[in-house]
Amino acid sequence: MLYYLFNYLDKHYDIAGTGLFQYITFRAMLTTIFSVLFIAFFGKKIIQMLQKMQMGEIVRNLGLAGQMEKTGTPTMGGIIIIGAIVFPVLLFGNLANVYIQLLLITLIWTGAIGFLDDYLKRIKKNKDGLSGKFKILGQIGLGLLVGLTLVSNEDVVVRKFSKGIKSTKSVSEYVKGVDYNDIRSLETTIPFLKDNEINYSEILPDKTASNILYIILVIFIITAVSNGTNITDGLDGLAAGTSAIVATVLAIFAYLSGNIIFSSYLNIMYIPQSGEIAIFATALVGACIGFLWFNAYPAQVFMGDTGSLALGGVIASLAIVLRKELMLPLLCGVFLVENLSVIIQVFYFKYTKKKYGEGRRVFLMAPLHHHYQKKEIPEPKIVTRFWIVSILLAIGTILTLKIR
Repeated sequence: MLYYLFNYLDKHYDIAGTGLFQYITFRAMLTTIFSVLFIAFFGKKIIQMLQKMQMGEIVRNLGLAGQMEKTGTPTMGGIIIIGAIVFPVLLFGNLANVYIQLLLITLIWTGAIGFLDDYLKRIKKNKDGLSGKFKILGQIGLGLLVGLTLVSNEDVVVRKFSKGIKSTKSVSEYVKGVDYNDIRSLETTIPFLKDNEINYSEILPDKTASNILYIILVIFIITAVSNGTNITDGLDGLAAGTSAIVATVLAIFAYLSGNIIFSSYLNIMYIPQSGEIAIFATALVGACIGFLWFNAYPAQVFMGDTGSLALGGVIASLAIVLRKELMLPLLCGVFLVENLSVIIQVFYFKYTKKKYGEGRRVFLMAPLHHHYQKKEIPEPKIVTRFWIVSILLAIGTILTLKIR
């Protein structure tokens, strides 16, 4: 809203300062600040509302230290995160941008799935919440929407230059005299390789088949990352802090991919209009940081599935629209390991039960953060160490821009 207002004022009245809203960096910083301010002003009120609605966490006794003390802590706090993203994006984002539209839909879609699950558990007293198959169906539906949009929308393009951009003097000299075509393509980035781009359409000769393959991949990524984030949300501040680190890297990628100068210098794919994605990504960073004010140990509120599914969904979609989805195993390594720990535990237990008549475990408890709790490591220390690992993975992901 303010984006359009200040652009109008700058164009028609030439008021000093209004031109700043043309700069993504300026709007991105404002977005981060406003996300945090939103939570500062409304966070406590929303928590009190959740308490009045008796949205307290129901904790099963798993024998973990400090676990039962969390009983009754308000959950469904993901509403705070969603509000802290939507509000500044509406203020400072270009809402005509197809990527912003897609990311807002993703946020609300996955948040709605999580909200329904939390609602059934807390209000309707259904301990199982939303059936797993309905969650998966919802994620598949979102994946179809995202995949079809990226395959068919005319604004989703990459720019191909016929001549290299050599000038380093000014933006105008970068663009002047350079022949280019904006083409719809299924190209994506492969980390650590010198020729770091691959086109999904080259995997299968038939265009329809390659589009279907791509959409299936999008569905898988969105489902995997959203469920991985959901599983990670088991300790105070763990999912929110890790998501903030991941979102910071994606904000950097968005800015670089949407900037013709930096993308040329770094020899990465230039994606027209993708710089606007940085507005959404920085709103996500601000929302996660602001939420930590109330969610850090000892937590005053939990995000619930409302927040964890929404965070995972938008992180996956951010990586996909930026064509960095193949970097997710590295960037989201914490989510991946948490997910794998559950899969390994269940598989090994069933295998050993069938073979020996008694189920055995690889970890003391899954997901992985509970394994360390069983080893009597204090919860804040586990969370901090997971953050450190996530920071190292984030640095490694950024290094892929130069290490090939």
